[in-house]
Amino acid sequence: MEKQLGMKIIDAHSHLWLRQDTKWNGKVIKTMKNGRSMFLGKEVQMLPPFMIDGRNSAEVFLSNMDYAQVSAAVVVQEFIDGMQNDYLEEVAAHYPERFFVCGLCDYFHEGFSWQAEKLIDNGFRGIAIPGHRLLTDRKRVMLNSPEMMHMFHVMEEHGVILSITLADGDMQVGEIKEVIQECPRLKIAIGHFGMPTVKGWEEQMKLARHENVMVESGGITWLYNSEFYPFPSAIRAIREAIDMVGVEKLMWGSDYPRTITAITYRMSYDFVTKSNELTDGEKAAFLGGNAQRFYGFRDLVDLPYIKNMSE
Repeated sequence: MEKQLGMKIIDAHSHLWLRQDTKWNGKVIKTMKNGRSMFLGKEVQMLPPFMIDGRNSAEVFLSNMDYAQVSAAVVVQEFIDGMQNDYLEEVAAHYPERFFVCGLCDYFHEGFSWQAEKLIDNGFRGIAIPGHRLLTDRKRVMLNSPEMMHMFHVMEEHGVILSITLADGDMQVGEIKEVIQECPRLKIAIGHFGMPTVKGWEEQMKLARHENVMVESGGITWLYNSEFYPFPSAIRAIREAIDMVGVEKLMWGSDYPRTITAITYRMSYDFVTKSNELTDGEKAAFLGGNAQRFYGFRDLVDLPYIKNMSE
């Protein structure tokens, strides 16, 4: 429980959208009904079934956050959800203490660095790159291309954070190492915990040995979904990551809302609080302290525990 640990919790990897209506790799992603979406040729349960209108809104997320005692969240973006820049700009304006939002550019077409500059001018403090989606059947966008490097220099100059997920294993590690070398002051958050269920994940995790690089655990409960709660293998991955790079380089992320089709939002972190494999100090750093420092959250809300009717 948050009160027992004497800490405030921050989610470093979440998503918001009003409606999915896009394509990736030539395939459709589209909101249906009862929380379902057409996703790359398949009908999937994208949201919990009670979200019948398909709207994954900030207000619904805030209700989940308040219930689970999560003080703030970082909202990243994914091509499979469609570009949500306009909506997230509104979210940041309405709830500045609760959300840190990341903009998204069309990296498949020239001119995306100009898009990034416009997003920065509009107040975005983070830019998201779903790097694993930059490899399609027709094209591979390199993270160390000249236009990418130009964008990263602009971000570094303005103190804008890069939130990035990488392709499995070490496929893009060499590219991002060039970025780190070229832009050593650029703050980078590596997503999905480096994909610890995939061979070579350690190479992604070791990127956090660089001064301004962090790793967040968005989607870790999904990666170990077949094992299910309380996700002992996820705890072992966290323990191994602490040994590799230090707990101060790691942040918790939920990958909300996709992960809560299988578990509740609170369950996406309380398997950590209930673990005997981590110290209270490690839990506090991982679940909120590190993200507060890295993203610059201030005046975090204090959320009381509300007893369930069934308790």
